Amino acid sequence: MKLKDKNVAILATDGFEKSELFEPLKALKQEGANVHVISLKEGKIKSWEGDNWGESITVDKTLEEVKASDYHTLVLPGGVANPDLLRTHDDALSFIKDFFKQGKPVAAICHAPWLLISAGVIANRNVTSYHSIKDDVINAGANWSDQAVVVDAGLTTSRNPDDLPQFIDKVIEELCEGKHEDQVVNA
Repeated sequence: MKLKDKNVAILATDGFEKSELFEPLKALKQEGANVHVISLKEGKIKSWEGDNWGESITVDKTLEEVKASDYHTLVLPGGVANPDLLRTHDDALSFIKDFFKQGKPVAAICHAPWLLISAGVIANRNVTSYHSIKDDVINAGANWSDQAVVVDAGLTTSRNPDDLPQFIDKVIEELCEGKHEDQVVNA
């Protein structure tokens, strides 16, 4: 129970990549973390799996009910629709920015760095992402590399669902140790 007494926010909406939410959620809970799925609305949000809608998950809290100071870390799952929808909401972007202002770890996988771009927190950082948004990341001023996981001063990024084991390990490590070291994990 490495994460006992740690509160984790997972910010998502309809269209999140199923494995990128469910697998970190399961691993964080197994380590004792108190994890909340946070979204724009109450009720359930639907995942995307393969070429179609997948399993739904119940939202624990809406963005209106939470603040970054309630949590020790933030996890941003990808999928194409999920971050694209969230980045059009100022309250979602403010929530993300507040984690950075408070120096708390943030983890983003796949297309989730779109949220970091829209929140204005990715410039001059070493990151990775899904390959199709590489140019977006670079144009936002980040240093992109094709690595399974990149950690830069508390920001953990990863490319895709294939990298989930390494991504989850780094999310847990950052949360446990609170270290903000620069690290790269090769696939």
